[in-house]
Parts: sequence; structure tokens; C-alpha cells
Amino acid sequence: MTDTTAYAALDDRVLVVHGASAADADYTADERLVGRDLQCVAASPERPDRAFVGTVESGVHRTADGGDTWDRVAPDIDDHVTALAVSPHDADVVWAGTEPSAVYRSTDGGDSWTALPPLTDLPSESEWSFPPRPHTHHVRWLEPDSHDPERLYVAIEAGALVRTADALTATAADGTDGAETWEDRPEGARYDNHTLATHSDAEGRVYTAAGDGYAQSEDGGDTWSYPQEGLGHRYVWGLAVPRADPDTVVVSAASGARSAHSVSSAEAYVYRTTNAGRDEPTEWHRAMEGLPEPAGTVRPLLAAAGGSVLFALNNRGLYRSADAGGSWGRVPLRWPDGYEDQTPRGLAVV
Repeated sequence: MTDTTAYAALDDRVLVVHGASAADADYTADERLVGRDLQCVAASPERPDRAFVGTVESGVHRTADGGDTWDRVAPDIDDHVTALAVSPHDADVVWAGTEPSAVYRSTDGGDSWTALPPLTDLPSESEWSFPPRPHTHHVRWLEPDSHDPERLYVAIEAGALVRTADALTATAADGTDGAETWEDRPEGARYDNHTLATHSDAEGRVYTAAGDGYAQSEDGGDTWSYPQEGLGHRYVWGLAVPRADPDTVVVSAASGARSAHSVSSAEAYVYRTTNAGRDEPTEWHRAMEGLPEPAGTVRPLLAAAGGSVLFALNNRGLYRSADAGGSWGRVPLRWPDGYEDQTPRGLAVV
């Protein structure tokens, strides 16, 4: 039986959850980084004892012992760290995104970091903004491509999808690294992307959950389709694709930002499709079996574990699905009333 560790970031603490990959397993949760203003979390199955957390006030924190202890890394990154990702090709390659929008990269597991050329030099930057601060914006998600180590997708909230140039490791004529060349707003891409995904069994496919619906590309973001049939709520936030099946996609959605994120007005749903990559039209169906009622529930964050196992984190608890989102069961953890007042910020499962 395989052990599972989930790093679940709430507003002001990280829950380090340990258990086994079985429905009736015993799970434990330890609180770490209590009192921090958290934004995101990332980890790799290749290095399950190492994880990274991004904060508002103190940059990037890292654990190397399964969440027992945490230390700040990247002291030069003073901006709000709003997105993190670990490369599926090399667990020592880590990416960090910030507010205002910028991207940093580490190639040594977080010991040192290099700033990539400014995103704010892109032509569309003048159109980026994030309410309620109309002159700010940030990197909402970083998605390294599962097939191409030279490709990184960057979701800027709100205003753009950006990707690296094709030759990530090549040296350009001016001596700069190819990773430092951004391609601005591929034609047809969503502008308000929240969560991105790629899949090791679907080369070229990019999935995105966006504020104006779901979108999918089959050619690395060159062209896009927008399958919405059955998706009754179009403010889409969380997204997960089970590792066993690239044609199954699970998303969380609401009618708008307030019903997605604000506990006082929350009403969030989970939808699922099983034919995202097939010839027939993609159809979505609600996938709420075993999840709490939508009213009072903020949008879940979704993450894939091994095989067909998915996890969902909302203000009511941590939930597990063994059948790729067809049904859910609550992970048996102590869940104080104070957690129900929080909006989860990040979820990584290894």
C-alpha cells in the first residue's frame, strides 16, 4: 500500500496530511507555518519529502523532511509569491510566480533563484489588472509541460496566458537563454486563466479552468476549443486530470468570484467529463456525490494522486476520489470550525 502525503494550504497554515492510498486508511494532519498569509503550494512525487509554499509577506518556504520543519528560501524574492511549480522532468527545477507578475526559476531545488526577463515588457501588459487593486496583477498558475521541458505556461490574473518560446535551453543570438523569451497571448487563449494542466499521456494538450469557462488545446496552445455543454457554472477555478486517463477532467466552478471564494456567499460545484479528448462532443456532468452541499462551500482545489485517485480541498474538509471524480469520500481528519471560515489556497499530493 502506497503512502500519500498532501500539503494543503489554508489561508493561514499548512496542513501536512499523511495517510495511505486506500479509502479506509487512517490519516493524520499536522499544522505548520501557522499565522503565515499563504498563497500556493507545490511538490513533486519524485521528492515527496520536499515541498514549497508561497506567502504574501515572506516569500518562499521549503520543507525537506516531509513537512516537519520549514525554512525560507529565495530571500531576494520579496514580492507576494502567488504560484509555484516543480518540473515533472527534473524535481530540482522549481518555478515561482509573483505579484506584480514576474517569474523566477531555481535549478537546484530552491537553493538559488534567477529572475526571468520581465513579463511586464510584454505588449499586453497595459491591459492586465486584478480587482480590487486595478493597477496590479499576478501570476496565478505555472504549468510546466509534461512532454516538453522547454515549455512553461504562465497564467496571469487577469489578462493573459503566456508561454515560453520553443527553445527553452537554446542560446539566442543576443546571448540570452531561450527560457527568457515569452510568447504573449497565443491566439484564442483565455485571458482570465486560474488553473492549467498538461498530461504525460496527451502530448500537446493543455487544459485550463478560467473565469470565463473551460478551454482546451491539442497543440500546445496554438489553437483552442471551448467545450461548455453541461457546464452550468462558468466561473471555473480548480482543475485536475487523473494520471490514469487524460480524457477525464474534473473542475470546480461557481457563478462568479464571490460565490467561488467568499465563505459568506459561497456556492460552488464540481463538474466532470470523461470524453475531453475523444471525437464526440465533450459533455460535462455534476460530480457532487460525497461532497458537501454547494451552499456555504467555497470552490474546491483539486489535485491528482496516482492512478485514478483525486483529492479535493474546500472549507469543509479534504475529500478523496478513487474513481477519477465519479464519487468522493471525506478524508477522516479533525476539522475545527475555524477552518470552515477559510478559503483554501493550495493543494499538492505526492
